[in-house]
Amino acid sequence: MPITNVEKNPDDLMLRATCEFDAPVERVWQVWADPRQLEQWWGPPGVTATVVDHDLTEGARVTYYMTDPEHGEFHGWWHILAVDPPHTLEFRDGFAYEGGEINEDLPTTLTEVALTSPAEGKTVMTVTATFTSLESMEQLLEMGAEEGMVGALGQIDDVLTGVATN
Repeated sequence: MPITNVEKNPDDLMLRATCEFDAPVERVWQVWADPRQLEQWWGPPGVTATVVDHDLTEGARVTYYMTDPEHGEFHGWWHILAVDPPHTLEFRDGFAYEGGEINEDLPTTLTEVALTSPAEGKTVMTVTATFTSLESMEQLLEMGAEEGMVGALGQIDDVLTGVATN
């Protein structure tokens, strides 16, 4: 599993996962930049992601839904705040209704992705989710945010090596 560290800090309203990959930064960036690759790992194992709209430019949106065989569809969105390929991506992440309308009843997070290369052909990816309040953090953690993040990121190696099955 590529995950080397998971840090949860309620004082900073933050959940962070660090992963290491045997692939160059440009290749790891593609798991975010290519919607078909994103579909192969975005979401916990056993859940299928479908990316509807995908535009990684500042101010743009990504919309998607996940299909869980036991619990149905869950819709979500990203609002892209900043992007510097292939090193950083920052977006607001939230839930939506089936038609794509933002679900204001559920919390959002600020997600920051940083890709660095400590050595030739290696990438360290840090994904940090910052919550809007302690109550939001507790609600999303109760809904499985930590397990979902760890499960999703744990699938990236298969995408990078071409053995992903989704």
